[in-house]
Amino acid sequence: MQVYKAIKYIRLSYTDDKTVESDSVANQRRLIDDYIARHPEIEVVAEKIDDGYSGVLFDRPAFQEMMRMIEQGEANCVIVKDLSRLGREYIETGRYMRRVFPAYGVRFIAINDNVDTENDAADDLTVSVKNIMNEAYSRDISVKTRSALDVKRRSGDFVGAFPIYGYIKAGDKHKSLEIDEYAANVVRDIFRKRLEGFSASHIADELNRMGILSPLAYKRNNGMPHAKGGYTDRKDCKWSATTIIRILQDETYTGTLVQGKQTTPHFKLKEREDRPSSEWVRVEGTHEAIIQKHDFDLVQRLRRIDTRTSPKSDKVYLFSGILICGCCGCRMTRKTNRYKDKEYHYYYCPTGKKNGCKSSVMLKESDLIECVQGSLKGHIENVASLDALLSSIS
Repeated sequence: MQVYKAIKYIRLSYTDDKTVESDSVANQRRLIDDYIARHPEIEVVAEKIDDGYSGVLFDRPAFQEMMRMIEQGEANCVIVKDLSRLGREYIETGRYMRRVFPAYGVRFIAINDNVDTENDAADDLTVSVKNIMNEAYSRDISVKTRSALDVKRRSGDFVGAFPIYGYIKAGDKHKSLEIDEYAANVVRDIFRKRLEGFSASHIADELNRMGILSPLAYKRNNGMPHAKGGYTDRKDCKWSATTIIRILQDETYTGTLVQGKQTTPHFKLKEREDRPSSEWVRVEGTHEAIIQKHDFDLVQRLRRIDTRTSPKSDKVYLFSGILICGCCGCRMTRKTNRYKDKEYHYYYCPTGKKNGCKSSVMLKESDLIECVQGSLKGHIENVASLDALLSSIS
């Protein structure tokens, strides 16, 4: 009698109803153990569990571990509760049953579907039909899940896995957000510094110097839900200009819940793609604001202006990012000349004649300041004159 070295493979999808006992990990294990007890030729060498993984994709960690054991000759039998536990994608599931498993001499058993490749052919019509039905079920679940999530988003319910820095999930079954005061104060400081003219890079450096934990480090240290893998697993996940900019751009801080920024184009694909901002779901007043709307809007206007500080300097010059060449539309650059221990500041267009700009004007910063001051005085005088005129009329 041939002895088969078997792997018990168990899978529970994140879309499965966890209250249904027939789909639970414990029930699948019990069903497989009962089957093995009636078949003495089967010897269990391992149990692999993918809990929370879709059957449409086959890059599941436990499934890949099982395949490595098969490739290394450590197992020659796979037992599952039914065909849908192996996978719900018709073509790939069929490939494993018809090509991969036979190539390694693997006996495949799906208990509830009465499939045993020792006695039956894996390309039986009944098996093919069941695989097609499993894929259709997965497609139907995907459509229903997307629709349900979209309804919740438009109702103002928070459906994300992790709240942004500054908020935690509220107690009302996590449908809304509430303020995390410590993190919210850091967010307020970030916006305040930006309104004072500091760059994102400078703000990040200052937060790191003060020893304030970055959003990922803060969540990890406080046991809060956060993304796993990649950057967050580094011990030195510090503040960066990118993190600051991401915070400054997030409209959620104004009390408006913004969701649906990404999507998967097809239920068989795991890769996410960005949606255009016009398709994002925005619902105002869903939670308490950390940043006032007018401050947020002002920061967005500042973001569109180049207000970077010069090297080794904390100062943002008066005309940084707002002085435009009248010929080519390029932002003009500040230049400093020194003569006899005195500094002279000029603005010029960096495009130059070689690149199509016909202007070669060098504007003195002192002349620009004088011009702006003159315009402001004229505007103030006009307002004062208008006020006096209206007073005399009344």
